[in-house]
Amino acid sequence: MSLIRAATESTAYGGSNLYARKGTPNRSGLYHYGLDPYSPDMYPQPYISSSSPLCDPTEPSIPGSLYDLQVSSNLYQLMANSSNSPIILDSNSSVNNSVSSSNISHQSPQSVSVSDNQNSPNFDVQMDNLEFDEDEIQLKLQELEHALLGDSDADLMDPYQELGLDQEPVWETSIKEIILPTSPKECSSESSVSCNDEARTPRQLLFDCAAAISEGSIEGAKNIISELRKQVSIQGDPPQRLAAYLTEGLAARIEFSGNGIYKALKCKEPPSSYQLSAMQILFEVCPCFRFGFMAANYAIIEACRGEQKVHIIDFDINQGTQYINLIQALSSHPNKPRKLRITGVDDPESVQRQIGGLRIIGQRLERLAEDCKIEFEFHALAGQVGEIGPEMLECRRGEALVVNFAFQLHHMPDESVSTVNERDRLLRMVKGLRPKLVTVVEQDVNANTAPFYTRFGEVYNYYSAIFESLDATLPRESADRMNVEKQCLAREIVNIVACEGPDRIERYEAAGKWKARMMMAGFVSCPFNSNVSGSIKALLKSYCDRYRFEEEPGSLHFGWENKILVVASAWK
Repeated sequence: MSLIRAATESTAYGGSNLYARKGTPNRSGLYHYGLDPYSPDMYPQPYISSSSPLCDPTEPSIPGSLYDLQVSSNLYQLMANSSNSPIILDSNSSVNNSVSSSNISHQSPQSVSVSDNQNSPNFDVQMDNLEFDEDEIQLKLQELEHALLGDSDADLMDPYQELGLDQEPVWETSIKEIILPTSPKECSSESSVSCNDEARTPRQLLFDCAAAISEGSIEGAKNIISELRKQVSIQGDPPQRLAAYLTEGLAARIEFSGNGIYKALKCKEPPSSYQLSAMQILFEVCPCFRFGFMAANYAIIEACRGEQKVHIIDFDINQGTQYINLIQALSSHPNKPRKLRITGVDDPESVQRQIGGLRIIGQRLERLAEDCKIEFEFHALAGQVGEIGPEMLECRRGEALVVNFAFQLHHMPDESVSTVNERDRLLRMVKGLRPKLVTVVEQDVNANTAPFYTRFGEVYNYYSAIFESLDATLPRESADRMNVEKQCLAREIVNIVACEGPDRIERYEAAGKWKARMMMAGFVSCPFNSNVSGSIKALLKSYCDRYRFEEEPGSLHFGWENKILVVASAWK
């Protein structure tokens, strides 16, 4: 039994041009990775990994679980039954594995009785006899949302059909019985053998398990999970690794442990002052994310042209990597602003964190700006994004205001979570600031309001492309690749698959929905300069030819083969 641990070999801050494209100079000046230009002497010490404390495991409720929970004296640690366990857990993190706190419910919807007294001249309504179904109301609300946000039936297509499976899955019989109660049940979801006596692949087992959970067949789902754990590995090929993490997401949904796992994993915080965080590595090694940041930086530079003072507000500045490249690019720009001010928003705990905290990020950017001869001011704003008001942002007269939403908006709850609808409220507040430019960079996947089974299919398709693209960038044995998948991708997958309601933080939307939201908030699309697409196309040639780039009016799309992963857009 071993604790799930971080990779011992990790990328250090001091590394020179950590993931540079071999043989190709950075012609754009926008995306030089590695922090040499401003930190040649900041991180002289080598990283020394420290061991994590071990504790004895407890017996999991699902055999072979990778997420067994050990609770003692406020210490919450996830234990592993296998050396291949994919999840890393901070021993200081709090894990809530209470079924009572979960938003997942297997109870039947309650009905409300109402009667319409048609004999009354005023047609008074009596709240006693007329019945309506909560499911029907939910359906009507979804239809209204689809009409407002431009959903189409294509967004909700059958994942098995999209995956091109030529075999009718076992769970289809069960699904049909919901529609046709007289249909005979020909095979059971508890078996690992399909109706035609052929062994099911991990992909088929995953969808069978998701369907079983959707139908409330929890015991059948547990049996499939046990079978999956015998077939998948986090050290295999991309489908094997993805299946391993999806399996744990399904198990966490059954065990109501998804929220605790999500909070325990640390993808944004670097493990030491000399290392990049897992999220930074992901953004560096996956060109789709890099080009998303690059497109936003191009748009910001165009907006800064001729301005003396520029104020950029970032509601999720992460580790500030985007602005490292922006400041470097502005330093050689002929029309750079005289003064650059950046307001970075993060939760109160992050601001004072000694490793990777917002205050530390500000100091690094200040030192870089000084080296680049740019007058710079950094404002660290501690607070939850939903609680930020215009007066807290300290906008000043004479400044050109730019607001950057890079992989942040999908974390905001929308109308499907609460009537407050913090997602649209934030966009309306930003519109009221009258910014010169707003940049939006987001994942392109329907993982917000789609029903669980459809959402599971969306997650499978999206992360299949992500895992395959990582194999084209980093070798199979790379410690960085393993760290990214364990800390970032597994964290997202578990949250999307296992959590519901306010606990589900990762709520990605399709590009069409983001466009509809921006337009409803009063924004107008701002086309990218023609030089932007030309520069990106030139840089893309130095990567694997399976990466793709598409340009649409007002947006740039980046993907892997036939799957769009990231979309960047600009608004005013």
